[in-house]
Amino acid sequence: MDEDTGFFEKERDRLSKEITVGFEELLSSTNVLNRKLEDVLGMTKEYHTIASLWQSFYQLMSVPASEEPQDGDRPLGLPGTGGHVVSGKQSTNKSQ
Repeated sequence: MDEDTGFFEKERDRLSKEITVGFEELLSSTNVLNRKLEDVLGMTKEYHTIASLWQSFYQLMSVPASEEPQDGDRPLGLPGTGGHVVSGKQSTNKSQ
């Protein structure tokens, strides 16, 4: 009877270890999946920012030549595009 009990205890321990290893692998895989999902969500936020920038560029470039402002009607532009005016007045140096 001791041999049978020993076999079943050994088999139970083996199966318990196998289940433990399986759960550890599952936990590891779940953590990897979670990191990948966080990366994807972070990239979609970046794509939204880039898409917004390209949309602004497209809108600026799609203005027909007939609607372009004259020298006195120059609109405030986007910073970094050369059309950004900090104050309401622009000084023009015509002596050049």
